[in-house]
Amino acid sequence: MNILLWIVAGVLAAMFLLAGAMKVATPKEKLLGTMKWAKTWPEPRLKALGAVEVLGAIGLILPRALNIAPVLTPIAAVGCAIVMFGATITHFRMKDYTGIAMPAVLLILAIVVAAGRF
Repeated sequence: MNILLWIVAGVLAAMFLLAGAMKVATPKEKLLGTMKWAKTWPEPRLKALGAVEVLGAIGLILPRALNIAPVLTPIAAVGCAIVMFGATITHFRMKDYTGIAMPAVLLILAIVVAAGRF
């Protein structure tokens, strides 16, 4: 079970790191091409969301891997689940039904990591 949790946490962390870094490093105008929901958000909020996603990715791996405050790993997973719940709701409200699948899957993975690490 531990190996499976590491794999799931690694996949989840990679997705959050890539998505977060893209939001932090890319101007809003370029994000609008792939993230339709971003048009309703001001750029500082997009950057903050990206930073939260990067921190979530770090929190999913480092505390447990380094055995320094490993309780932070399930807390980070809960935070990632909250972000993905919000993303799922946002896609639903915008009637972007094809965009719901990815955040819904990541939400489930985050719940699995949180439950397995508590």
